[in-house]
Amino acid sequence: MKVCKYPARKEWDALIRRPALDVSGLFGIVQTVLDEVREQGDAAVKRYGEKFDKVSLPSLQVSAEEADEACSLVPDELKRAILAAKNNIEKFHASQRFTGQRIETAPGVVCWQKAAPIEKVGLYIPGGTAPLFSTALMLAVPARIAGCEEIALCTPPNREGKVHPAILFAARAAGVDKIYKAGGIQAIGAMAYGTESIPRVYKIFGPGNQYVTAAKQLVALKDVAIDMPAGPSEVEVIADETANPVFIAADFLSQAEHGADSQSLLLTTAESIVTDVMQAIDEQLAELPRREIIARALGNSRIIVLKDNREVIDFTNLYAPEHLIIQTKDYMDIGEQVKNAGSVFLGAYTPESAGDYASGTNHTLPTNGYAKAYSGVNLDSFIKKITFQEITSGGIRQLGDTIRVMASHEALNAHRNAVTVRLESI
Repeated sequence: MKVCKYPARKEWDALIRRPALDVSGLFGIVQTVLDEVREQGDAAVKRYGEKFDKVSLPSLQVSAEEADEACSLVPDELKRAILAAKNNIEKFHASQRFTGQRIETAPGVVCWQKAAPIEKVGLYIPGGTAPLFSTALMLAVPARIAGCEEIALCTPPNREGKVHPAILFAARAAGVDKIYKAGGIQAIGAMAYGTESIPRVYKIFGPGNQYVTAAKQLVALKDVAIDMPAGPSEVEVIADETANPVFIAADFLSQAEHGADSQSLLLTTAESIVTDVMQAIDEQLAELPRREIIARALGNSRIIVLKDNREVIDFTNLYAPEHLIIQTKDYMDIGEQVKNAGSVFLGAYTPESAGDYASGTNHTLPTNGYAKAYSGVNLDSFIKKITFQEITSGGIRQLGDTIRVMASHEALNAHRNAVTVRLESI
């Protein structure tokens, strides 16, 4: 892991680079799979499941009996934790409900918005070495609160053709009843185009590897909406001399264990804490089962010493981290100056793990600097806002000449005439 002390601002662009994967070379492979899923439906999904997941499936949909059996295998302790997390996620996302107002913009001219749920959504939940049952909660809970009529969840099965029990329990707890054994490119294609078993949806949510990322990018060109661009996970920690090096190290490592292409940054004005943080990282790393993955991620990670808080804030807003942890004595003041971040964790006792699982905020967040323009998944992600307007005869008399003058100057005379015929009728 590299330590950079007092870099000049002209060096910052190099320091904010992510180990993001270039998926452009995958597009040919991904497009081939997508085309076959579009043309062949379930047959292609099963064939690629056999090729990539090493399992032959008689049926793609998880049956009620399978779900019952799987849920019975989840330890009671984990069930209680999942239900507690679900409750907090529900509370936070329910608070985001939209309330529209009717606004009279001019006499006789009334405008308003209505929030309408996206009718059909698809959720992708990764399996693999870390089955993300927490993501099932993060996506399905707000989808249900929003009122989405159809929620399809795809997740890869294991080599016995079974879905991880905790994923099935979390999905059921969140109200999902259509769960399919499909992973990777073929799952994204199935939800984008529809197959005999898997319904076509209007928007796809969820993280994945580089193949899933490329598939989402391709289907988003013309077939279906997606939640946001996604890439490897990342965290930035801001710390001062009051921060606990053990806490900083734990946050560094918890993010790094997501994958070898993850990235952790520490920004500090206190050069004195660097040695203690590095020592704590080494000590904790030795005890972690995923230490080989973490060690590779640490190769992408950096400790950066800056001269003052102004530089720390400016660097942070340039980097636009997915997760931002602020462990300083004035953390609230620094937090108020953050313009670009996916989710912010304030104070010594607020680990990023809390947002990943159970505090109530959503962990599906923009990466790779996209926090400059994108929000994380929230209730609005599952709805669209429809505008309405109602104009009375008095209102069109009031507004008519404004419309007609503007239409004339854009040389759109049919627009002008649509107002003129109404004015002449009054």
